[in-house]
Formats: sequence, C-alpha cells, structure tokens
Amino acid sequence: MRMQDLFRLAALGLFAPVRVVKLMSRNLILGGALSGLMLLLALLSFVWTPFDHTVLDIPAKLQPPNSVHWLGTDHFGRDILSMIMVGARTSLAVALLAVGIGVSLGVPLGLAAAAMRGSWLDELIMRGNDLVFAFPSLVIAILITAVFGPSAGNAIIAIGIFNIPVFARVARGAALSLWAREFILAARVAGKSHARISAEHILPNIVNLLIVQATIQFSLGILAEAGLSYVGLGAQPPTPSWGRMLAEAQTLVSLAPHVAIAPGLAIILTVLGLNLLGDGLRDRFDPRLMERRA
Repeated sequence: MRMQDLFRLAALGLFAPVRVVKLMSRNLILGGALSGLMLLLALLSFVWTPFDHTVLDIPAKLQPPNSVHWLGTDHFGRDILSMIMVGARTSLAVALLAVGIGVSLGVPLGLAAAAMRGSWLDELIMRGNDLVFAFPSLVIAILITAVFGPSAGNAIIAIGIFNIPVFARVARGAALSLWAREFILAARVAGKSHARISAEHILPNIVNLLIVQATIQFSLGILAEAGLSYVGLGAQPPTPSWGRMLAEAQTLVSLAPHVAIAPGLAIILTVLGLNLLGDGLRDRFDPRLMERRA
C-alpha cells in the first residue's frame, strides 16, 4: 500500500466523527440540549434549590444578580433562580399532562374518523373539532375557572381540551393516506376489523408524525400555561410559575429589570428548544427533508 493511501485512510478515520456530527440535525442537537437543560433544572428542583422559594427575605428584596443570588431577588426577597427551577417543573408538568390529554383522546378520535370516512361518525368528530377550535384555550380556561376556580389542574384541562382536536386532525389526515395502501387492503381482505387495522397497522405508521406534533404542542403548552398564569388562571401561590413571575414583575421593569428578564428568558429558551427539537425530529423521520436542507 502506498504512503498516500495510508494518509488518506488515517484522515478518513480521524474525521469520521466530525462527518457523523454533520449528518446529525443541528436543530435536533441544539433543541435537545436546551430542552434537556430545562428538564434537568426541573428535576433538580425536587431535591435541591439554592434557597427555599417560599421564604420571604424583605431586607434582601430586589437585589441584582450577585455571587449569592445568581439571578437576583424579587420584591419579596425570594431567590429568582430557585423560583425559576421550581417554576420549570410547574410549566413542564402542566404542558406534559395537557399534551397527554390531547394524545390519549385526540388520536383515537382521529383514527376512528379516518376508519369511518364519510360516515356520520366522521362528520360528528370533525364538527366537534371545529367547535373546540372556535374557543381558544384562554377562553376555555376562563369558563372552567368560573365554575371550579383557578388552579394548575384547571389549566391542564383547558390546554388539554384544546389539544384534542389538534391531534385528532393530525391522526385523521395521516391515517387517510394509509387506508388506500395495499397492505391495508390485504388486512381488510383477511377479515380484520377497522379498529384492529387502526391499532395494528395505521397507528405504528403514523407514530413518528404524532411524536413531532406532540413536541410542537408541548412548546405551545408552555406558552399557554405562562399566559394563563399571567392572568391569574394557572398555578396559584405559593407555587412559582413563570407567567405569574412576569405578571408580578411588570411594574418593576424600570426599577429591577432582572426580575422580568429571568422568567422571560426561561420561557423563550424552553419554547425555542422544544421547537428546534420538533424540527430536528421531523428531519430525522423524513429523510427527504434532511436531503433538501443539506
């Protein structure tokens, strides 16, 4: 073997990891890193926070970021970093449970509508979706709060109800494109019922699309929870919430801007990370998009 060939093989082996990284989606890596960071903060808050977020320290109120309070303190002297960490688990939990409601109810409805396309059941499900879409999650939350009172649980229900038609439409649209395929026709000839075909053949082939949609709805759930907490319809004191932190800081922006910047950045980075993660997953599950962006 010639010396040039040896150098060429060595170069290929040396830069192989770099080539693999380049093939990976940048959005997937960055989105996963941001989302993982927020998840880590939320999980860490169960066992440790720099300070107790429920303790008031009036003499230390409105301190700017320093070596003791890394993100400063609020108007009650509470450590902002500790509140951000506890608020992360509140926002993530609300969004996760709301997406879970949307998936568990919306996907079966969408599969049923696709299986019975053109029937009264399909029409009923789709018109019901249109009815829910007519009321934003904030309006639904106001209606629920008027009856049961403001709480994180009611925010979960409100956001979850809004997610149901989203997943129903996605599942129905993806399933309709599969019902005309040959393997579905073969399953029908074999005598399988619509429900069995949907569970055994349709759902496994659309789960990737549902994962991407769930990631996107997760980020929207973070925004919705922050919006509901901002107007007082989400998690109630003493449970920290990013949205309520922004609401409490709106009159302090000129005096202590760090009180509003910290929760605002937390919301921005979390939503950005989840959106990038969803975009990266879409690239992963659809090689044609990956080739187009390369």
